[in-house]
Amino acid sequence: MRNVEELESYLASPSQALIADLRSCSGDILILGAGGKMGPSLAKLAKAAVDEGRLNKKVIAVSRFSTDGLRQELEQWGVETVAADLLDKDQVEALPDAANVIFMVGHKFGTTGREYFTWAMNTHVPSLVASRYRGSRIAVFSSGNVYPFVPVYSGGAVEETPPEPVGEYAQSCLGRERIFQYYSHQFGTEMVHLRLNYAIDLRYGVLVDLANQVKHGRPIDLSTGHVNCIWQGDANEYALRSLRLCLPQGGRVLNMTGPETVSIRWLGHVFAERFGTEPLFEGEESAHCLLNNAAKIHQELGYPKIPLGQMIDWTAQWIAQGGPLLGKPTHFQERKGQF
Repeated sequence: MRNVEELESYLASPSQALIADLRSCSGDILILGAGGKMGPSLAKLAKAAVDEGRLNKKVIAVSRFSTDGLRQELEQWGVETVAADLLDKDQVEALPDAANVIFMVGHKFGTTGREYFTWAMNTHVPSLVASRYRGSRIAVFSSGNVYPFVPVYSGGAVEETPPEPVGEYAQSCLGRERIFQYYSHQFGTEMVHLRLNYAIDLRYGVLVDLANQVKHGRPIDLSTGHVNCIWQGDANEYALRSLRLCLPQGGRVLNMTGPETVSIRWLGHVFAERFGTEPLFEGEESAHCLLNNAAKIHQELGYPKIPLGQMIDWTAQWIAQGGPLLGKPTHFQERKGQF
């Protein structure tokens, strides 16, 4: 992973399982919210799978495309693009038909002080989309934030754990699920809700946050002392492959993360060893954290391809060589739901 081009190419390398699963899902693939942190790599992965498998599908990415050059970049990969404001009902109604929809729209950071906007993005947009695509399969990106904090020895919240969201962002994420579930019950729409904790790219993510703190001698807050994470390429594969797992009558809920409950203190020491420094810690580990148990999606779709150790090695190398970052910290330490 010497540069962004190599990283993007690797993220867009489809497995044979992905190609087979997309072959079983007839129709085009529409990616809503394709301009976010994960959307561009997911769109490229979908297009690569379609091309390699010689599948008769279009891959269509929808976003406001406020990032310079992103629309042209996706089109160079062969992804069709549509610029749209998904808060506008008329623009949603004008979107192309598609049998398969990946819903990645959401708002998190900047919620405090603009709670109304977060609720509009996370509940009003789902209502417009669920109405427009009531006859499609829909894989909905959700968040593990809908769960309560659970004991670190518990193995993480499972899909049957009753939601107990902390703060308005997490509450609106549960609202997003409930809106989609309403349309699923009303119209028989097949869907799956993917509760994600936390995707890892080399330009952002929990590992990047920690590696930067260690490298620059900044203290690490241990109050949230354990996390889950998953390579972004694996999360993208899961999302696309989950289209074949969609169900009606409210859809199916699946946690989406890696198999480990990872110690923040341990990660600090691992990165310090890589950089030849000593980690600085503050606070003490809480007995309860926001943790997911993803055993069900692992059973359905297999374990992630990229193990935690590889993610750590790549991240340490990327940070050491001064690789570009998105400048979007995860704020995984937040315990009061204020984003």
